[in-house]
Formats: sequence, C-alpha cells, structure tokens
Amino acid sequence: MTFLKKNLVYVILLVVVLIFALVKPLREFVSDQFGMTATVDKVVAESSFADEDFDVDLKGMNVPDAKLSDYKGQIVFLNFWGTWCAPCRTEWPSIEALYKSKNQKVKFVLIAMQDKEEAVKKFLEENKYTAPVYIAQSPLTPKMLPDVFPTTYVIGRNLQILKKEDSTLDWNSADSQAFIDSVSK
Repeated sequence: MTFLKKNLVYVILLVVVLIFALVKPLREFVSDQFGMTATVDKVVAESSFADEDFDVDLKGMNVPDAKLSDYKGQIVFLNFWGTWCAPCRTEWPSIEALYKSKNQKVKFVLIAMQDKEEAVKKFLEENKYTAPVYIAQSPLTPKMLPDVFPTTYVIGRNLQILKKEDSTLDWNSADSQAFIDSVSK
C-alpha cells in the first residue's frame, strides 16, 4: 500500500497515457486540438472548392443552360439568392451595376434558390436585370450549399475562394470594384 501512495501520481499518469494510446477517437481529438496538424492541404481544402463542387447543372433563366464547371479557370462571381429574400432583392441593383461594369473581367453566375422559374423570370423582367441567372438542376455539395441568403463567393481561376460574403453588400462600391479589378488582372 505504501508503494501505491508513493507512486500514485505515476500510476494515474500511466493510466491516462494508456487511455490515450488505446482509445483512437480520443487520441485523434487530442492530436487535432494540440498537435498543430494544420497542413497546407487542409488550409487549401478549406479555402478552395474542389472539382466536384463545380459539377452543377444550371438551367438558365435569362441565358442559355450551362454547367458551373464551364467557368473553371476563370474568375467567378457566384451568388446564391432568392426572390423571396428581402436582403437579396436589396443587393440586386449593386450586383447588376457590377455586372454591367465588370462582365468582361469576371463571369457572373447568380443561382436562384428555393424559387420557381416563373417568379425568377418575372423578377428579372420587372426590374430589367440582365446579369446571368440560373436555377441549379443538380445537387450542390455541402461545402457550396449556403447557410444564409444572400451568399456570394468570388472564386479564383484555381477554384480558390477569394472572398465570401454571407450578407448583403454594396457590390458596386469603390472597394468592391477595386477588389474585382485586383483579382481579375
């Protein structure tokens, strides 16, 4: 018993080490938390889209049908919105203005979500908007699927996410114009 009292700390430490060594999920959790496992691949994966994320069929509302993958290798302004979304409707005039001024430098893909074709076409016609609008015809990957509306990505030529905006933004502001100019050189 005196051995146990003298070495209690060591016994407890040994038990803890054995638990970490034998329980794989616990070992992985601790390793992820303290092990500095951030790698270049992990950072790139979190800040880029993969090819499969771009495998989306698009039905054009005011343009011909397309595939999102058609735009790989180009700068893409990708916006998820809906006619039912008040902040999305508020943002539209600035997107249209940006489109009119930058459509030679950037490909615009605006995807109407949870909407009917008739409602989207009516919205575009009533407001005389010309930016390319689509409805996704195939499922979006969880990485691309927005949590809130509007969500906008500016995506680089190598599918890297250059900017993500999860709220309304004045896309025609001087800062937004300068950003688009800087990434589209």
